[in-house]
Amino acid sequence: MDNIYRSIYGYGEDEIIINRSRFIGYAMPIESEEEALDFIEEIKVKHRDATHNVYAYVCGRNSNIQRFSDAGEPSGTAGIPALEVIKKEDLRNVVVVITRYFGGVKLGGGGLIRAYTRGAKIGLEAGIILDRVLHTKFKVRLDYTAYGMVENYLMGKGYGIDDVIYDDAVNIFVYVRFSDEDYFKSMMTDLTSGDVSIEPISQEHLPIKDGKRLG
Repeated sequence: MDNIYRSIYGYGEDEIIINRSRFIGYAMPIESEEEALDFIEEIKVKHRDATHNVYAYVCGRNSNIQRFSDAGEPSGTAGIPALEVIKKEDLRNVVVVITRYFGGVKLGGGGLIRAYTRGAKIGLEAGIILDRVLHTKFKVRLDYTAYGMVENYLMGKGYGIDDVIYDDAVNIFVYVRFSDEDYFKSMMTDLTSGDVSIEPISQEHLPIKDGKRLG
């Protein structure tokens, strides 16, 4: 499993007018090709009266699934430019749909390429381009006497505390970067003089932008 990959945070939508044609860029993070196809169909239904609903998507951590459609535009002027935006940004698990309402002025091949490139770009930017970084969620179980010190340490170092459950001990559920696991375990052991249980619960890629977790 890759420790990090680039994607987007969530649903994105923006629009531009080019020579009286309206271009609406949509983007969505996905986990499967089925999710990509569902999103494309959702936009097609929403804009069934549009002139074109162009799409492109990349699925898989190794970009092993790549698909696009010109949706009736001249071959090579719409779907491929949208796909190229995703690839140039090195994004994974993302789909874009660019809806066009024709405004009466033909753009020509070069104009279409620029328009659909821009449409894909604004949709992705609206979805917030960021890194998805692999984290392990740990359950840290410790004595109440060590809780204050450990909590201060975790907050000071910017660890993401997901939950705290109190019973006959304190159970802290915390997200730790996969690459920092050994250091984290060592610090928890040192801070508690070894009187601690550290149990991995799950793993997931969390959204990180400018070093901070979103959501």
